[in-house]
Amino acid sequence: MSQQSIWELVKKGNKSSLYAMIGNSILAIAKGVAFIFSGSGAMFASAMHSLADSVNQGFVFIGSVLSEKEPTEKFPTGFGRVINLFCMIAVIVVSIMAYETIKEGFHLINHPAEVKGIVLNLCILLLNIIIDGAILLKVMKEIGEESRDVRKGIGIIPGAFTNVTKASPPTRLVFYEDVVAVSGALLALVAVTVSYFTAFDLLDGVVTIIIGCLMIFVAFRVGYDNMIGLIGVAAPKDVEDKVANMILQHEMVVDIYKMRIIQEGRYYHVEAYLELKKGLQLSQADDIKFEIHDHLTSDPDISDATLGILEDDGAQKWENGEDPYSFR
Repeated sequence: MSQQSIWELVKKGNKSSLYAMIGNSILAIAKGVAFIFSGSGAMFASAMHSLADSVNQGFVFIGSVLSEKEPTEKFPTGFGRVINLFCMIAVIVVSIMAYETIKEGFHLINHPAEVKGIVLNLCILLLNIIIDGAILLKVMKEIGEESRDVRKGIGIIPGAFTNVTKASPPTRLVFYEDVVAVSGALLALVAVTVSYFTAFDLLDGVVTIIIGCLMIFVAFRVGYDNMIGLIGVAAPKDVEDKVANMILQHEMVVDIYKMRIIQEGRYYHVEAYLELKKGLQLSQADDIKFEIHDHLTSDPDISDATLGILEDDGAQKWENGEDPYSFR
């Protein structure tokens, strides 16, 4: 593979995971320094979370780059599921960090630590909220782009939560992790402030455990999504309807005899048998098949399409629906 082709793959990698990796690396170092000076358990938990996020998102970015490789003779369906594998590695990292965080939380409940350096702690946590908040906002916009449901203003937030399951695996992982990162930073901010100005030392340990539990939620959520991705999961119903309408818009297609759409990473593989009008010559049927194939693969979400042609048997098996997709 040439250097140029490698660079082209890198440019296609998931940008959100790259930005998140850089941002969380900075935060992990800053929080680690703050923990050494302050002894705050919540700060330790937040630092561990940022470190886990940085490592994970580094893995995810590499996986997203590799998944963009074109199919080869040995791997004819492409490398889309590579990203699922890298996300599963990230899940293992999150799980280990979550265990360490929860263990530290119980230790702090039994042996509360005196919080020092309140100004340093607050400044770093505010920096955490700003950086992770900016990354989260970018990921929300990316979810809208990937789900083809771009919204403006405050609508980006509900749109992201509604469409997150339609986003690519790396975008979903960054979204879940940054939601927990921002929530954890806010909780740590409360814990550090209360522990410093009051005698309620237990809050530091309790918040540390809560952050660890949130990390476990991310591990299970992302782990489940990528487990089914590795097995091979059918496309969502709206994607199936979109593809069906793209096919049925052709005037010579009477019906869809059978169709299967498998999701590979953020791309879809389409396999379908189409029923054409009776009386067509073989050369005409071939031309129609290639025309439909080109139309389907022009969609950025569809990596390839395998089509079979049958003559209309007179029995309707697929209900047609209105859709803006049409042949040019």
